[in-house]
Amino acid sequence: MERHKKEAVVGELKETFDSAQAVFVTDFKGLSMETIGNLRRRVRQCGGEFKVTKNTLVRLASKGKPTEKLDSLLVGNNAIGYTLADPAALAKVLQDFSKEQDKFVIKGGLLKDRFIDPAQVKALASLPSREALLSSLLGTMQQVPTGLVRVLAAVPQKLVYALAALRDQRAQA
Repeated sequence: MERHKKEAVVGELKETFDSAQAVFVTDFKGLSMETIGNLRRRVRQCGGEFKVTKNTLVRLASKGKPTEKLDSLLVGNNAIGYTLADPAALAKVLQDFSKEQDKFVIKGGLLKDRFIDPAQVKALASLPSREALLSSLLGTMQQVPTGLVRVLAAVPQKLVYALAALRDQRAQA
């Protein structure tokens, strides 16, 4: 690769690392290009990108940045998966793919500025989607005013029941 192309790749990676919500390092040794293409399509569908890059270029791009914590993982054939949106969705796609392909290994990653190991990536992948979490939060928030209305409505309702019972008692007497 020519020097100006390498500089362009490093510049692109720097921009990516600055804006990414999550970056994952994976080992893809032994997978065909067709299989990797399939993974790329899945990753794009969840709002992420998956790139095969040279380790030295990734090290240069991450110099002085939080992604420098990933340098220890950059051994062998590596690819970088990253997302600007939902880290859990990307982790889920990568985790599902690693279950399908034994040769595909998630080495670790970076969530915002925090290093996460493969077990933590697996835990992140098991989280519900952003939409499911938001709907759960909305349901919880709606329960509070609904409960308040029921409590406030119960006071006059009990008064009406008491008056009706008193009326029935007087009617019997």
